[in-house]
Amino acid sequence: MPEQMPRPAAVATVQEDNDRVRVTEFRFAPGAETSPHVHQWDYVVVPQTDGELLIIAPDGGEQRAVLTQGVSYYRAAGVDHNVINAGDRELVFVEIEMKAHPIPGNAGKGEN
Repeated sequence: MPEQMPRPAAVATVQEDNDRVRVTEFRFAPGAETSPHVHQWDYVVVPQTDGELLIIAPDGGEQRAVLTQGVSYYRAAGVDHNVINAGDRELVFVEIEMKAHPIPGNAGKGEN
């Protein structure tokens, strides 16, 4: 059985990182991957291009996700996966990680 060639790495460019949010642009060449990782914060993905992702879970399970330019989606903290561009064109999205912070002075007041 031939060995699998390593995948190229997606290119991550942090656009903003402060105590409240991290905004990162990800650019994936065809077949590029993030490498396995766990999301520490809730996040929103904003696709900049159409494309298809192959998502591999730690147990090896695979899912496909179709991204549509401008159609965002949310995921909760704790997601553990490797993300791969399953298409034949560059795929780009912006990921916005939300670092939890209450409004100062409102903690425990039951307001959202």
